[in-house]
Parts: sequence; structure tokens; C-alpha cells
Amino acid sequence: MKLSARNQYTGTVSEVRSGPVSTEVTIAINDADTLKATLTSESAADLGLAAGKPCVALFKASAVVLGTGEPGRLSARNVFTGTVSAVKTGAVSSEVTLTTTGGLSIAATTTQEATSELGLVVGAPAFALVKASAVIVGV
Repeated sequence: MKLSARNQYTGTVSEVRSGPVSTEVTIAINDADTLKATLTSESAADLGLAAGKPCVALFKASAVVLGTGEPGRLSARNVFTGTVSAVKTGAVSSEVTLTTTGGLSIAATTTQEATSELGLVVGAPAFALVKASAVIVGV
């Protein structure tokens, strides 16, 4: 299946925290980067999510919020720090790629104005935020 989500990662479930309504799943993408996903407990059970299970995690570039400086305290469960590795500019928006120190590439879309105001140029330090609820998990 081909998907339009720019961020698609294979990984392994490293932790599952289940509740009566929702479940938080931690997915190891590489040795340095993990991704948290929140889904209904029914979906987690249907997928058979358990530690050690291989899976796929994906989210759209439009679900990524970029920032510069120190992230501070945030409600987003996924905070990735790294360096801007690519910027594609369009008439209204940009696609910015952030590469983490662990080597994970995260694509984000921003307005041209935000790209400029934040100084998102190749080589600039930045961070990416992704809410756990925006992450889709597949097996």
C-alpha cells in the first residue's frame, strides 16, 4: 500500500501502557529515537500490540510543529531535536526536513512566513513536535 504520509517508520514496540479507553505505545525506531502513539485500547488489542512486536508508525508532515531554541515544557509526547537538513520552498508553504542526532528524518510543512521567521535553513538547529494522537500504528 502506498500512503501520502511523508513520515513513515518501521520499528519495534518497546512498551505498552493500557488503560480502559486509550493505550500509549512506545515504538523504538532506531537506537536513539523513539516515538509515542496514543490509540484506543480496542485498536491496540486488535493490532496485538506488545513489547517486541514489529510495527509501522506514520504521521503527516502537516501534523509536525517546528520550533527553534529550547522546547520547554510541552504536552506533545514526541519532541525531537536536530538540525534542518533540507528545505523545499513553494509559493505559499515549505517542506522542511529535520534530522535528529540519531539519524531520523522528519518532514514538516510550514508556511513560508514561519520558515523565514524561525530561520529554518539547512544547518540550523531546530526541534519537531508531534502529538502522540497524530501517530497511526500498523502491523
